[in-house]
Amino acid sequence: MESRQLRSAGPIRDDRVDILGVGVSPINLDDAIATIERWISERSRNYVCIRDVHGVMESRRDQRLRSIHNEAGMVTPDGMPLVWLLRLLGKGNVDRVYGPDLMRKMTAVSSLRGYRQFYYGGAEGVADKLKQVLMNAHPNLEVAGTLCPPFRELTPDEDQADIDAINMARPDIIWVGLSTPKQEFWMARHLGRIEAPVMIGVGAAFDFLAGTKRQAPRWIQRNGLEWLFRLCSEPRRLWRRYAYSVPGFIILAVGDLARRGIRRSKQAPVGAPSRK
Repeated sequence: MESRQLRSAGPIRDDRVDILGVGVSPINLDDAIATIERWISERSRNYVCIRDVHGVMESRRDQRLRSIHNEAGMVTPDGMPLVWLLRLLGKGNVDRVYGPDLMRKMTAVSSLRGYRQFYYGGAEGVADKLKQVLMNAHPNLEVAGTLCPPFRELTPDEDQADIDAINMARPDIIWVGLSTPKQEFWMARHLGRIEAPVMIGVGAAFDFLAGTKRQAPRWIQRNGLEWLFRLCSEPRRLWRRYAYSVPGFIILAVGDLARRGIRRSKQAPVGAPSRK
């Protein structure tokens, strides 16, 4: 019953791979940059979900969140477990498209191309610090503005004021740092109301790039242990998240791989006689 419900929560696009009900784009960092640049040149309107194990597991519990992912312009494989799973499913050119890395590279590209950035989210003062850090690294970077909304739900008037401020600034890319799932709901709700061609939900990337939180070393990231590093850094805030998402994902992913293998073996039995 649960698997049928998962599949009905928003169709998964043909260019994506179904990972426990969430369609994940089988891409690498260069693919993501090229797609974002195309959207900017076309002036189309899209949002990007940067997806890890936690986000996939949250999407299994929330049908609206699952639909938001499956309707996104792009869903990047942010966590190494997703990358490994995609490779096991035959997607050989896949690599991790990690929020902070995407932000760093797209910032460098933007400073050369003249794409205008807007930073929406983060704790008080973080977006302004992020702006300063990135402009120091890329003096030609055009930052259209920053906004730090309160953590509470905005009133309709406050929300409209934010929309008006963003649209008046005329950004090409809006980086949204509200954490999952708040940022995904925000992007989906504002698609069509925000005139910028690209919204990208990057969560903790604001803090990592601004230097207000420590980022995991590369060797930890490569080995899929960033969740453990973050848990040790913020145990009180994150222990519930990882106690549920990590073991649950492993169990479900192994079961899904086994089912896919069984289906393939039934479709093409090993040693079946060929017809001449």
